[in-house]
Formats: sequence, structure tokens, C-alpha cells
Amino acid sequence: MRLRVLTYNIHRAIGVDRRFRPDRIADILYHHDADLILLQEVDDGVPRSQRLDLAKKLAQMVDYSHYAVGHNVRLRTGRYGNATLSRFPIQRERNIDLTIGKRKRRGCQHTTVKIEKRAGHPRIIEVFNLHLGLTPKERTQQIGRLVKSGEFRSLTPERPCIIAGDFNDWRSMLHPIFTQILDFHCATQGDEDLDGALRTFPSFSPTGGLDRLYCRGLRIVQARRCRLRASRVASDHLPVIVDLELH
Repeated sequence: MRLRVLTYNIHRAIGVDRRFRPDRIADILYHHDADLILLQEVDDGVPRSQRLDLAKKLAQMVDYSHYAVGHNVRLRTGRYGNATLSRFPIQRERNIDLTIGKRKRRGCQHTTVKIEKRAGHPRIIEVFNLHLGLTPKERTQQIGRLVKSGEFRSLTPERPCIIAGDFNDWRSMLHPIFTQILDFHCATQGDEDLDGALRTFPSFSPTGGLDRLYCRGLRIVQARRCRLRASRVASDHLPVIVDLELH
């Protein structure tokens, strides 16, 4: 069974032209028709985004029956964080706090997704949607915190798992941790490569491979960044689209 996953830092649906345009984000999501959408920087009740619950709004606009939100940062009015939209039922959800010390609050939204197939038994996939910090030391500590979480430690080797989002990992320093220690495969960069990641930032002239997807228990079919003209303006990141095979 094929499974399409899209990860996208939508920058609160405020484009590089400084205009709040959730319709542009929705058009991009609709075009790629992913089974799972992992979004970062999703506002809820914030004046800059018309006080909308952006996760709910986008789920309605693109017709996703299931979604979950993990709020990380509280503002004077409203809050924002990560959101996961799914074509399949979400059995459970929890936001894992990845904040290190007094640095900016960060989180990883964990969802357990039940993949319902037309024939045979349904399969369960564990999905981790994260947004990491800006310094190498902070990011390494955050992955350590994620690995020690109950949600990650409870994973069995045969349980399919996806970890994706905005890693902010300019120099691929986390790459060996995932591929050599945690036994994940990388869809957006070769497992043995320390460079060559799909470049997604900034959207109008990408130089950094910040948006990544690692998986275990799934076969990577192909991965690509969005090439729609609108994606160069809709956010400061480009979305990444990955096709996976669920055995």
C-alpha cells in the first residue's frame, strides 16, 4: 500500500510577501493530495492570522476528516505549534515538550494513525511531527529528549514510524544519529551522505535542507520538494512530499 506524506513549515500562512493567505497553503496541500500532512508554525487565535484556528481551517478547506494540534508557544493573544492532518483515524495524540532550559518553547506532536486498508487488517503508524531549535547543541538535546519519551520508547521494531518536520539542521549533524544509531532511513537525504539534502529554505531560493523525513518499517519510493510557483511565495519554506510503501 502506498502512503503519501507531506511535511511543511507554513510560516503561519504568511508568505514572503507578508500577506496572510491560507488559501495559497490550501491550494498547495490540495494539489499534492497527501494521506498525512505534517505542518509546523500553525497559529490558533493569533491576531496576525485573523484569530483563526489554522489547523481546523486548513483541514476544512482541503477536506481532511482527522487532525490534531500540538501547541508549543503561547503569545499575548493566541498560540501556535504543530498540526497533523490525516485521511485516516487518529487513535491517540500527545504533544511532547522538547524545550531546553530557557530557550524558545519547542515540541513534537505524536499521533498514532490507524491505516485502514480495503483488504486485510488495518495497520498502525506512529507519526512524530517536530520543530527543532536553532543551535546544534539544543537540537541534539531535543532528539535525546524525544528518544527518552514514553511514546518513542514504547515503539516495537516492527511498528512503522515516521519522524518529520522542520529540523533546522543546516549541516546534517543529526543525520548520523537517526541513520546509524536509531536505524532510520532518510527520504530527503542519502543515509550515508552528510550533504545533499533536499533544499527547502528559503522558499524563493533554497539553500538549506531544513525540512526532513526519517522513517523505519516503511520503504521509501520517492521524495521531492514542491515545485509549484505559488510555493515560492506562500511560506518561507517549501513543502516536502514523500511516497512510502507500507508492507
